[in-house]
Amino acid sequence: MFVTQHHLRIIFRLIIVLLIFIIIYCFLLLKPIWKPIFTTVMIGLFPFLLSGIIAYLLHPLVEKIEGMGVKRYLAILLIYLLFFGATGYAIYLGIPMIIKQMKEFSEQLPLFVEHYRNWIHQVEASTSKFPDGIQLQIDKRIYDIEQWFNKLIEKSTKAIMNLFDFLFVLLVVPFLSFYMLKDLDVIKKACWYMTPKRWRRNGVLFLDAVNESLGGYIRGQILVCVIIGSAAALSFGIIGIKYPILLGIIIAITNVIPYFGPLIGAFPVVIIALMTSVKLAIIAGIIVFILQFIEGNILSPYIVGKSLHMHPLFIIAALIIGGEAFGIIGMIVSVPILAIIKIAIIHSRDHLIRSRQT
Repeated sequence: MFVTQHHLRIIFRLIIVLLIFIIIYCFLLLKPIWKPIFTTVMIGLFPFLLSGIIAYLLHPLVEKIEGMGVKRYLAILLIYLLFFGATGYAIYLGIPMIIKQMKEFSEQLPLFVEHYRNWIHQVEASTSKFPDGIQLQIDKRIYDIEQWFNKLIEKSTKAIMNLFDFLFVLLVVPFLSFYMLKDLDVIKKACWYMTPKRWRRNGVLFLDAVNESLGGYIRGQILVCVIIGSAAALSFGIIGIKYPILLGIIIAITNVIPYFGPLIGAFPVVIIALMTSVKLAIIAGIIVFILQFIEGNILSPYIVGKSLHMHPLFIIAALIIGGEAFGIIGMIVSVPILAIIKIAIIHSRDHLIRSRQT
């Protein structure tokens, strides 16, 4: 049986996929070494990255207003004041309520943990008459769930406290964003001259492709998350779930994560609702389901627009790797990073084809 060129190409691609998985596996094994260094670097770069994202999101609006005949600095000032003014006003109204709910949550946390442990003991008591082998497995699973829940509470509390540590860093973001918008042409020219000549044309084509693919997606996702998070907070407040604003923020953030996001966001909502009643937990679950149905069938198709055209298997793999490496943050940024990698691969392939033809 002869091995055809087609078979060789398939074998070659399988080897490449296998090598990629080996590299990812080794990367995750070395996590204790590179993660502290990466975290330190990201803390220093965080205000610049956030400022760059804000400038990237506001740039199309500035361009539209400038196209109407308004001078660029006036267009920037107008959009800047509207965006940060609205954001600042929302923070001014929301922060006191968020702090109040966080304080109430921290005060109720011991009672919540005790309520959870009593429920665990009831489950253990109801399964005590099972055969020893089954009972041993049930006890092990209950213990694992309890340990996971305790770690979740510890990580959540730590994350909330770290958020307040970043407030002083975030104060410089408006100033950085303003200068990035104002001097965008200067930044482009600097990047152009710093790039080797033979890469300039391909670099511009690559960035244009990334902007076309990700620009509308990111802006649309942010708008959809704000709408879903606000609707969730309002709905939770109406039906009487505690900490509706905090839960609405969680729903908004996790909504960015494809497939797993609704489950991650619904979990704390249902758990907190269970402290009141099973009926309230069911209603909360139904609300989350309705919101996700609206998001998936109405908001995203019209606001986010066309998808990134990636197979669900690749998206799920990216979410798993991102979650394993960086937790929730990794899951949020994994899909955009995957989209950029896809564009880079396609762009490199097209470049190689053009090079061979010439």
